[in-house]
Amino acid sequence: MTTTQQGNGYRPVILLVEDNAADLRLAQEVLKETRLVHELLVARDGEEAMQILRRQGNHAQAARPDLVLLDLNLPRKHGREVLAEIKSDPSLKCIPVLILSTSKAESDVRACYESHANCFLTKPVSIDEFGRLAGLIRDFWFGVVQMPPRAAAL
Repeated sequence: MTTTQQGNGYRPVILLVEDNAADLRLAQEVLKETRLVHELLVARDGEEAMQILRRQGNHAQAARPDLVLLDLNLPRKHGREVLAEIKSDPSLKCIPVLILSTSKAESDVRACYESHANCFLTKPVSIDEFGRLAGLIRDFWFGVVQMPPRAAAL
């Protein structure tokens, strides 16, 4: 997914998995400010995230995400469980998963990378820092990185 794909009408689909209402609003706002034309799907717990990814129940018509922003401390199914399920499912494992957590614990970082997270990011505390991080995600994941084609995730 390069900037040329953006110019050709390509709209990346981002799944944000976040249960904290304040963090969710902040993430939505800063993603808008990145000027990346995208579709944002939101899951408020780990179970809903997997339903969206597997297109189950109320999410049967959901677009397949190109990128997942995953919090760790989630209700119903912990973020590490979600990560493990994504990376063990042949139809989902190519989707990049970025851990976005308040945790800085070495054990969390190690466990996420051992489960094949694509990166581990600590949630910024200020809106300016969060905006900078969102811009870096946009520039790197949708400007530099060659992403797998959507058909490969089907």
